[in-house]
Amino acid sequence: MSTMLTDPNQIEHYRMIVLWRGLGLELQGMKMSRGVSCYKTLKGMGMKGTKAQIHTELGKLLGKIPEIV
Repeated sequence: MSTMLTDPNQIEHYRMIVLWRGLGLELQGMKMSRGVSCYKTLKGMGMKGTKAQIHTELGKLLGKIPEIV
């Protein structure tokens, strides 16, 4: 089964999920080919902090990590 993303908001949301998952793999030690890391891409989009901090914050924004109160 496949889903077609046509709305720009859906496309941007999917892109952020891919970057979040890629950053998780980078945290585990994988390196991205072609020299452009997910961390560098997210930093270029204005996010600040370490890899782990950005991964946690982005996860919260995407609703993948529940916030602990």
